[in-house]
Amino acid sequence: MYALCIGFFMTLLDTTIVNVALPSMITDLNASLNDVIWVVSAYLLAFAVPLLLTGRLGDRYGPKRLYGIGLVLFVAASLACGLATSAEALITARVFQGLGAAAMTPQTMAFITHLFPANKRGAALGMWGSVAGLATISGPLLGGVLVTHLGWEWIFFVNLPIGVLALVLLYLWVPDLRPNRAPRFDVLGVVLCCLGLGLLVFGIQNGEHYRWGRVAGPLTIAEVIGAGVLILVLFVLWQGSARNPEPLMPLRIFRNRNFSLGNVANIMIGITVTGVFVPLALFLQTVPKLSPLMTGLVTAPASLMSGVVAIFAGRLSNRADAKYLPITGFILMALGIGAMTFLLGDGPQWVLLPSMLALGTGMGLVYSPLTNISTRSLDRSLLGAGSGIYNTSRQFGNVLGSAATAAVLQIVLAATGDFTSAVRAAFYLLLAAIAVGLVAAFAFRQIAAPAGVTDSARASDPGLPVTRPS
Repeated sequence: MYALCIGFFMTLLDTTIVNVALPSMITDLNASLNDVIWVVSAYLLAFAVPLLLTGRLGDRYGPKRLYGIGLVLFVAASLACGLATSAEALITARVFQGLGAAAMTPQTMAFITHLFPANKRGAALGMWGSVAGLATISGPLLGGVLVTHLGWEWIFFVNLPIGVLALVLLYLWVPDLRPNRAPRFDVLGVVLCCLGLGLLVFGIQNGEHYRWGRVAGPLTIAEVIGAGVLILVLFVLWQGSARNPEPLMPLRIFRNRNFSLGNVANIMIGITVTGVFVPLALFLQTVPKLSPLMTGLVTAPASLMSGVVAIFAGRLSNRADAKYLPITGFILMALGIGAMTFLLGDGPQWVLLPSMLALGTGMGLVYSPLTNISTRSLDRSLLGAGSGIYNTSRQFGNVLGSAATAAVLQIVLAATGDFTSAVRAAFYLLLAAIAVGLVAAFAFRQIAAPAGVTDSARASDPGLPVTRPS
């Protein structure tokens, strides 16, 4: 478990570590605001789209093998990112970095579902959720240290020793689970999903760049977005078609109420997490003129609270009334972001401390409980597909959060020229997303705790002995 968590931490760390480096990239690479936000979005998009496929590849060739391939690609792309001398080269390298992360992430969930029985899975997911929360929010702190003292390139170079360690531990400690079937691949589904999501994100994020008009020739932004939506609808229809023998996203899985609602909430937390820290990092270095290091320190309390709370929340998530954990979490996140909306200014930024604590606590209460509630009642034959869909939905939310907040920032900046007003407008959008997630959490159906669990708060630590490969 610990070997897998190192690589998992690294992939999620790179979703946020670049945030504090964006102003430095604008200066050093002579890039625009839209260019550097594409540095974030390109990674998230390449991370999100292949997840449905890489989960199936793990089913066919074995999760350990796919995890190793993804890890090597991720480390090589990190080196290319650090050596990039233009925004275009950096964005391209980030795409390959995202593809490596997409190969790794579903395999961590596959190992959890295969190695831990239901009555121990809450503790394992608590650790998994803790790593997810810690990595997602600690990126700005580590990034601030590296950018301040070494330069933005080192936010990518730092992945090299971590990646090598993760690769060594993978082959020494992680069992080689052999797949028991060879699934066919939905090539058309992959093409439709990639094309539809890519067009949608491009249209939303680049809308203001093209003044919501023509992109090339007669093609307009509205047509790009419309085409993306239409292709995604075709993707869903193809997934439900009787002519599709092995869909990436079997629609029957959504008959499970908790799984469907969990994915809605999952998208909303993805939108919120990415949507809050990208504009906040830009704001702190633009308006009060904080250094990258100080920017990271302002957000550090959220990192601490998210990581600590997720451990205990995961252990409580086997209870029948576990839905009240994400409900409380979404409420705390709303309070934190709502308070920040009114506290933003060019004075001392430590006034944001209570907001950061509330936000981090809320995220810790959402991450691992939401995963357990969403997947606990799935039929075992659907666990592989469910893992891929669930991971994809969060990354889909991350992509939408990045694109939507970029659009809002650029629209309000163009209209007012006031960066503080632009960030506040982006935060209002996030409050709406949290409201949707809260409604989904309230609608969860209560499910009896797994057999053998009498007190989930005392669930054992997930560091259980497993058979090692010979």
